Amino acid sequence: MPAFIRRAAPLAAAVALLTAATAALHVEAGSTAKPAAAPAADAKSIERGRYLARIAGCNDCHTPGYAQTGGKVDEKLWLTGDSLGWQGAWGTTYPSNLRLALAKMTEQEWVRVAKSAQFRAPMPWFALHDMSEADLRAIYRYVRHLGPAGEPAPAYLPPGQAAKGPVIAFPGQAH
Repeated sequence: MPAFIRRAAPLAAAVALLTAATAALHVEAGSTAKPAAAPAADAKSIERGRYLARIAGCNDCHTPGYAQTGGKVDEKLWLTGDSLGWQGAWGTTYPSNLRLALAKMTEQEWVRVAKSAQFRAPMPWFALHDMSEADLRAIYRYVRHLGPAGEPAPAYLPPGQAAKGPVIAFPGQAH
């Protein structure tokens, strides 16, 4: 397997979480019902969620400066989204603030979205589909344990619209 693909796999999983959370926000936008409180999460499931968030590469995209500093970002800033855009033929997407997104969802809604959604590139939604329900629940519980923090990420930009900030441009794209 080429080195580029091995290095991109964790990033792809992080982008998958971004897209799932973003879609869930759109699904929830029409609902006025407040999500139920998160089930009591035991320390073991929270630690499992923390571990999964790290190894799946969630922080690589969803935590500002995480990849650039080799993971040396205080955990209180983890998963708060980023204004660094991902640009390609699909337009420009941004890593959502998972802490705000999951605060608006029930655990069951998160599992449903993560298991069924298909999103814009570069989000590898298929990686979420492959996760076990127990792992998805552990991620949810960990993110909810962190609590809401930060600001929402910038909105998606359709193809041809210029991003106001920095972007990672996929090869072969004229933007």
